[in-house]
Amino acid sequence: MTTFHAVVWMDHSQAHVLMFDKEHVEAQRVKARQQHTPKHGHVGADKDFFKAIAVSLEGVSEVLLTGPANAKIEFRDWCKHNAHAVDKAVVDVVNTDHPSDPQLVAMARQYFLKFDQK
Repeated sequence: MTTFHAVVWMDHSQAHVLMFDKEHVEAQRVKARQQHTPKHGHVGADKDFFKAIAVSLEGVSEVLLTGPANAKIEFRDWCKHNAHAVDKAVVDVVNTDHPSDPQLVAMARQYFLKFDQK
């Protein structure tokens, strides 16, 4: 399927990658390997996780990154150095809670209207 848009909802443990065109939606889930640090107990950035997300976005023209925490920003920063095509495709980073996949696609379709009307 040729898609022009994608929305990625992510936190540090998983990513929902939803690629879509006017009629179709293709969904992928990418799971992270948890990296807990003994001192702090928080999850660190998983470079394999970021790479898998970037690979799933190959060929997409416009990407909207969403999610509740910093993972989306860390991914965008990782792309600047490691996945230049994805970095160029990222149009925005938006904070969201935990929408369902249909809610996420509806939000992204509305967001991308301004790009589709050019």
